[in-house]
Amino acid sequence: MGVKLGVPSKGRLMEKTFDWFEKRGIRMVRTESEREYAGAVEGIDGIDLVLLSAGEIPRELAAGRIHMGVTGTDLVHEKLPLWEQQVEEVVPMGFGHADLVLAVPRFWRDVDTVDDLDAAAAAFRRVHGERLRIATKYHRLVREYLTDGGVADYALIDSQGATEGTVKNETAEAIADITSTGETLKANHLKILSDGPILKSQATLWRSRTAPCTPTERATLQQCLDQVLEPV
Repeated sequence: MGVKLGVPSKGRLMEKTFDWFEKRGIRMVRTESEREYAGAVEGIDGIDLVLLSAGEIPRELAAGRIHMGVTGTDLVHEKLPLWEQQVEEVVPMGFGHADLVLAVPRFWRDVDTVDDLDAAAAAFRRVHGERLRIATKYHRLVREYLTDGGVADYALIDSQGATEGTVKNETAEAIADITSTGETLKANHLKILSDGPILKSQATLWRSRTAPCTPTERATLQQCLDQVLEPV
């Protein structure tokens, strides 16, 4: 057994993670088979590379099945209630930047803030007899944000596809989604509320607070952490 390090299994997030570690003297190699999510780590003995989807990594960290993992701030905060008790942030990695934002149709000229959204939701309820629908994949974060903002008359609609298209498709009146540039929102005639993002996210290295460690694994883990935290 060794220290298990979970990293995203494909795409630019995997490539950037591999590059980030290589700059710090830890080389990751994916196995030849594109379909087999496995790999190896060179540069420190005793580390096993575990390739997972970014969305699986928070759960695996919390369950103690991996010792460290790379995933977005948004996924940890959304998927893990009381996340601070289950995982520890080691270091933000400086890529994968995105904001979780609330967006409404551009033609809603009187809705620019969360307070405006609250008034619009109350008016929508009076006129239509039902709650204003907000499509999102981030139910926990959005509900907490709207509760803090005093918004009451809304319903969260689960969106696992292209969230920004739900307003055009008339399955929601507003959305909350991750965006890097805001261009896709503009293309779908949506505007971001001006209060600022619900959460600013980026790829981050996390350490599990629950994963069991032998003395040897603890020493390997500390060696890895020391190496990645040294200035590049």
